[in-house]
Amino acid sequence: MPEYRVVEKFISINGEGQRAGELAVFIRLAGCNMRCSYCDTLWALEKDVPFVSKTEEEIVSYLQSAGVKNVTLTGGEPLIHKDIDILIRSIIDAGFRLEIETNGSIDIRRFDERASYTVDYKCPGSGCESFMYMKNFENVGKNDTVKFVVTDMKDLDRMREVVSEYYLTAKTKVYVSTAFGEIKPADVADYMIEHKLNDIRLQLQIHKYIWDPMMRGV
Repeated sequence: MPEYRVVEKFISINGEGQRAGELAVFIRLAGCNMRCSYCDTLWALEKDVPFVSKTEEEIVSYLQSAGVKNVTLTGGEPLIHKDIDILIRSIIDAGFRLEIETNGSIDIRRFDERASYTVDYKCPGSGCESFMYMKNFENVGKNDTVKFVVTDMKDLDRMREVVSEYYLTAKTKVYVSTAFGEIKPADVADYMIEHKLNDIRLQLQIHKYIWDPMMRGV
């Protein structure tokens, strides 16, 4: 039976994405295939990070005991885990609304289409733009989200290019989020006004304004 390296499991307010502000149960898996400049969970990527091995049955049992409908599967990068498709299917079959936060480097259409995928586009400021699996931005649907985390005006320009090239606002939800402490939200709003960026939503990471930005388990 497959087991998964769980480094955190907790209930909190969903800080971003389509269900921002709603309760969610978070399952954070260890490890990632990238190292973004602004990553706020670097501790979860280390090879020696403490984790607990859990089967999909144990994870689903925990979710059922939590009493919360929304589930966020995150990391690190959850889609790099062996047999992750089994866990995804088990969570959805148990009746939960599953959001998967993925870094944009993995083909999301290899996995269950009933999940909602929040797919990052790594702009130049991340240092990881070359990792992007570009067909994801052709294949995202109405149930998914493409998220751009921006650090500066160059990132905003790149966001605008990608949104236009892949017609993203016509086929999915598009969010722009500030790398915490690196660019002012007001500057992003001004950029959106200047360039008439219809159907793109500015979103701040709510949990970092409610709690300490470096706090875990929130």
